[in-house]
Amino acid sequence: MVRSPGPDRIRRHWDRQAAGYNRKMDRAERMFGDTRDWVCRQATGEVLEVAVGTGLNLGRYPAGATLTGMDLSPAMLDRARRHAAELGRAVDLRVGDAQRLEFDDASFDTVVCTFGLCAVPDDRGAVDEMVRVLRPGGLLLLADHVVSTSAPIRMLQAVAEQYSVRVENEHFRRRPLLHVQAAGLRIERHDRFNRGVIERLAARRPELSPPTSPPGPAR
Repeated sequence: MVRSPGPDRIRRHWDRQAAGYNRKMDRAERMFGDTRDWVCRQATGEVLEVAVGTGLNLGRYPAGATLTGMDLSPAMLDRARRHAAELGRAVDLRVGDAQRLEFDDASFDTVVCTFGLCAVPDDRGAVDEMVRVLRPGGLLLLADHVVSTSAPIRMLQAVAEQYSVRVENEHFRRRPLLHVQAAGLRIERHDRFNRGVIERLAARRPELSPPTSPPGPAR
């Protein structure tokens, strides 16, 4: 197994990437299709975006949504703040770790993460944290590049990870969907395309069960 770098190294990596990140993502957006719009238009109420980066999604959310964004990289967040100001959009942006979210349980109606779990060391832990801060009945919206359904591409992904995981903590063979299912959420919408490499989903946290009434007196 390739060993992931530590959090400080990952933070420094994304700080260095911030200036050119949007240009880099422009080349990738063709592969993503309409995924950012697909995700963001489903968000409602109080919304948390995990790994908000430079704020590429900020202009895509419904006007009535209240936005909070967190990211490990202060330099990325500086770019996101500028973008939010250009859009005239109020956003609470904070430095934070997806694996240890600072928010209380059941704080948000919607939690979003697009193309971010691939770079979190413990993606299962990050999904569990997203579920923790999601209110009962709330919606988890995820999109990422994942392990391909094509055997030749899976081989290429495995080779690429020998470098990408060690240097950038970038994983190509994950399936966040499996963690979401393990956390007990109900998958409401799901797409997978481009030879299975791009996957997006909307999953609902179950509502709390009503309290059970105590049994009446024996007759």
